[in-house]
Amino acid sequence: MHTCHDARNHLLSLLRGVEHFNTHVFPEKEELFVNLANTQSPKILFIACADSRITPSLITQTNPGDLFILRNVGNLVPAYGEMLGGVSSAIEYAVVGLDVSIIIICGHSDCGAMKALLEPQEADLQAMPTVRSWLRNAEAARAVTLSTFKAEDSGPAMVRCLSEQNVLLQLAHLRTHPAVAAGLASNTLFLQGWFYDIGKGEISILDEQTRKNIAVKDVIDSLKA
Repeated sequence: MHTCHDARNHLLSLLRGVEHFNTHVFPEKEELFVNLANTQSPKILFIACADSRITPSLITQTNPGDLFILRNVGNLVPAYGEMLGGVSSAIEYAVVGLDVSIIIICGHSDCGAMKALLEPQEADLQAMPTVRSWLRNAEAARAVTLSTFKAEDSGPAMVRCLSEQNVLLQLAHLRTHPAVAAGLASNTLFLQGWFYDIGKGEISILDEQTRKNIAVKDVIDSLKA
């Protein structure tokens, strides 16, 4: 149980970070921030889990203004019409309003949302009805994973499998959004799924056709060819 004293210390640490940004980080990149003050023109929509261990700008080594970031529990994209709200409006705005040309959906290892899908009782989803409802958007990925593993095989490998299948499923959901469908039809939009292994600091690309992982280096080489 957290105490008020703990909260105060966490807030103090956060504010010291802000102070450091104001006095050290901002002056070093002042020109960048001045240019971003009144406009943004990101070319990439990055859809990631809300997990605190995932920092999109860090793992992609990008600057403020480069990524339009959409985060939620489990990096889910409800099929169009299922849950019109923050996710669908962010996608529509990114594609139509900001004219992004790339959309990345990034899953990750040890994902709490995926573990909750596999072990709903252990995750106490009964106490989190909103989360339980939200995770229904990944049910098809759960079905694929359970058909691959035996129930007693639950563990990191099974969680990883579900996380990867979930990325592939969300890419399929993404294609149901009108703005995305239009962009794909006109060849102005490119979609890609990633898996981030936190402990190894390793990202792999998920191939939608083969449903297998491809090393980043191999994808870079193919793009250079």
